[in-house]
Amino acid sequence: MRYLDWLDRVGSKCTFFVVGRTAEAYPDLVREIIHRGHEVGCHSHSHVHLTDLAERAFRADLERNIESLVKCGASEIAGFRAPTFSLIEATQWVYGVLKALKFRYSSSVLPAQNPLFGWRGFQGERTIQGIQEIPASVGFFPFRVPFGGGVYFRCLPRMILNRLFDDAAARLSPVIGYLHPYDIDVTQERFMHPHLGNSRLLNRLMYINRDQVFERLDHVLRCGFKIISYREYVSLKAGAVAATS
Repeated sequence: MRYLDWLDRVGSKCTFFVVGRTAEAYPDLVREIIHRGHEVGCHSHSHVHLTDLAERAFRADLERNIESLVKCGASEIAGFRAPTFSLIEATQWVYGVLKALKFRYSSSVLPAQNPLFGWRGFQGERTIQGIQEIPASVGFFPFRVPFGGGVYFRCLPRMILNRLFDDAAARLSPVIGYLHPYDIDVTQERFMHPHLGNSRLLNRLMYINRDQVFERLDHVLRCGFKIISYREYVSLKAGAVAATS
């Protein structure tokens, strides 16, 4: 609700990738997201990493995710985000399933080395098996980091974060970012997050600067950026291609 109210205040729409189990537990919240004019996309039903699923199990999981969102009033579900950016070179078979289920785009690739998942060597946007892949934007600090998202957006020093956004603006490049509900939850109990290899350092980063997210977002908007949904972004890209062809 804090995200929704902030987006209303700044006059922006975005995309909420929703886990199916969350939609089942909080259907009224998903209905509120849709009611306020935002796009809803799939984030799997059970939030299991793609590396832990076979193709048949993934399809069944995604179909349950779609069903849960449709029951909440979603229509024209076009987008998918893999849990923890676990769409990597070894799980490219996912694109065939997305195509079969009539998805149009995915934003599931982190094109950099990462403690969890990353697809090194992935450059720019690609169409793979008919699915437009829109990877997270990366900048250099001093290695490639997805500066517009999550823990990176919260924890990078302001000076570095501002420089990376300025560099993107100078190139007229969009910043593909992401945030989770926990990124603004300053009252969440402390616990060791799974899949971090019991690293105390990585786990500490999960809690830093949660109280600064909206302030940092406000600064991004003051710098001239506009927040839009993936649906609008894909439409704008398609229009630009049509205009030049």
